[in-house]
Amino acid sequence: MSAPATGVRRVLVCDDEIQILRALRVVLREAGFEVITAQTAQDALDLVSVRPPDAAILDLVLPDGSGIDVCREIRTWSSMPILLLSAVGEEDEKVRALEAGADDYVVKPFSPRELVARLQAALRRAGQTTEDPVIVLGGLRVDLAARTVRRGEADIHLTPIEYGLLTQLVRNRGRLLTHRTLLTQVWGPEYADDTQTLRTHIANLRRKIEDPDPEAPRLIRTDPGVGYRIVD
Repeated sequence: MSAPATGVRRVLVCDDEIQILRALRVVLREAGFEVITAQTAQDALDLVSVRPPDAAILDLVLPDGSGIDVCREIRTWSSMPILLLSAVGEEDEKVRALEAGADDYVVKPFSPRELVARLQAALRRAGQTTEDPVIVLGGLRVDLAARTVRRGEADIHLTPIEYGLLTQLVRNRGRLLTHRTLLTQVWGPEYADDTQTLRTHIANLRRKIEDPDPEAPRLIRTDPGVGYRIVD
């Protein structure tokens, strides 16, 4: 077998179901990745410690532990992108995974194209060594240095809270941020459970920054009961 080409990203996939490992190996190789596999939490941690990959895709339920535990352990020393896979779509599990440091949470069954797109988005974010002061998303222009927001030629006037929410979302564009994360970052830890306040301000922010055309795609996406992400 020939060695992978220089510059090919290595991805660890950990799942105890052989058929899923085989399917993901095919999907990811076709997308240009080198794939290494594991079936247990311990094997995953051993592989990561010996030769760290560029990213990891972990199943939530493993024979000897949890993908969340593996994620939490990796996060003690690495910021590599981590995606959690699960047949369980409960909100509490999604929140636990994201708060353990996962970059995204994908519920089975999933579209291979969606999984690859989310992995690539996470890798792009990880590769941003410097923050772009101007971010353009779907016609919206956010200048972080000048603290201005425009759509087309029109200035958009945001309250300090709305601007704080927008900057958190655009700095983590594509990534699902939990309610607790946004509330803690924008309001402070004492507001970590005030989800109704967050919903109200997100609704106001949407009215101001999104295209009023009802057929236009939405910039701010909701994962009910879990959080929000901004996408282009």
